[in-house]
Amino acid sequence: MCRHTAYLGPPCSLADLLLNRPHALLRQSWAPCDMRGGGTVNADGFGAGWFPGTDADPVRYRRAIPLWTDGNFAALAGTITSGAVLAAIRSATVGMPINETACAPFTWDRWLFSHNGRITGWPDSVAKLAAEPPITDILTLEAPTDSALLFAVLRHRIRSGTPPADALAGLVTEVAAAAPGSRLNLLLTDGETVLATTWTHGLSVLAGDDSVVVASEPWDDDPAWTEVPDRHLVLATRSGVRLRHLDT
Repeated sequence: MCRHTAYLGPPCSLADLLLNRPHALLRQSWAPCDMRGGGTVNADGFGAGWFPGTDADPVRYRRAIPLWTDGNFAALAGTITSGAVLAAIRSATVGMPINETACAPFTWDRWLFSHNGRITGWPDSVAKLAAEPPITDILTLEAPTDSALLFAVLRHRIRSGTPPADALAGLVTEVAAAAPGSRLNLLLTDGETVLATTWTHGLSVLAGDDSVVVASEPWDDDPAWTEVPDRHLVLATRSGVRLRHLDT
């Protein structure tokens, strides 16, 4: 499965957040610690999204190659700083395309989104769910993947007025009911709040005085990292973290 990381806090370089830590996404791309039977490496692409300013929409960089092979990103990452970042590395589900448009983060308005996992029984198990957004949203999916569909349904619900935390929690429990055995660790941010779910795959949180990191795996051995229990929703800001159980 994939790995992802979100950061809110004082501006840091993308290199510091994603490449230079002892167990940052760069290392996780070829030596992940906790795939839970969902693959061995994350070599099917990567992406990084960041907010260049308080009122600016997010900027995104994606490639369909392993993170460790992209020298251009390594050079750029040291020059880009942001106080809000979401990045992911990809281990593609069998049968799904390997191209840039299939790589997280997905974007809409102020939101960045990533999915670590897979939907079982795809696509039949979620055909009813796919009928919920306007047909134009489905026809213009960035990629024919479970992750892209999840984001289309999520943004439709947010656009329709459902609070983002409720939209994320409801989506996970509905998909889990329709497709038992699915892996549904979702990550969403608007640059001010990070929302995340644990459903089968692990997730950890590192909270500081004015920063928070939500990640598939800790990026170092700091004892302050806290593992999030399975089947929980994380609501994180620069000032604190709350957890909510995901009811089925």
